[in-house]
Amino acid sequence: MKIVIASDHGGFKAKKVIFKHLNESGYSVKDIGCHTEDSVDYPDFAHLLCDRISEFDFGILICGSGQGMAISANKHKNVRASLCWSKEIAKLSKEHNNSNVLCLPGRFLNDNEIIEIVETFLSTSFEGGRHEKRVSKIEI
Repeated sequence: MKIVIASDHGGFKAKKVIFKHLNESGYSVKDIGCHTEDSVDYPDFAHLLCDRISEFDFGILICGSGQGMAISANKHKNVRASLCWSKEIAKLSKEHNNSNVLCLPGRFLNDNEIIEIVETFLSTSFEGGRHEKRVSKIEI
C-alpha cells in the first residue's frame, strides 16, 4: 500500500510518529513536508498532497486541529478528506464515505491514539451498497 503524508508545523511531531510506524509496518510512505517545526501555511501542504493523491492509495494530513487540512483538501476533485479524532470516526469515514485522505488533529491526540486511528483507517474498507449513491452525490 502506498501512502502520502504531509503536515504543517502543528502536526509535525505527530507526522514523525506516523511515518515511523508505517515504515516499520511495511507500508510504502512518501513524506512531502513540512520537515521542521518552523511555521508554515497548512493549505500549501494540503494542496501539495491532494494534487498527487492519484499516485497513492491514501493520504494522511496533520495540522494542529486537523480542520484546516480537511477544509483545504476537500476543495480538490476526487478527494474525500475526513477529520478523525477517534478510531470509530476513522472506521465510519471509510465504510460510509469512502474517504481517501485522513486528517488528524496533531495537538489533541497522543501517540497511541494516532496510531490506532491510522491503523483503523487503513484497514477498513468501503461498504458500498446504500453508501455508494450518497458518495456519488458529493462531487458537483
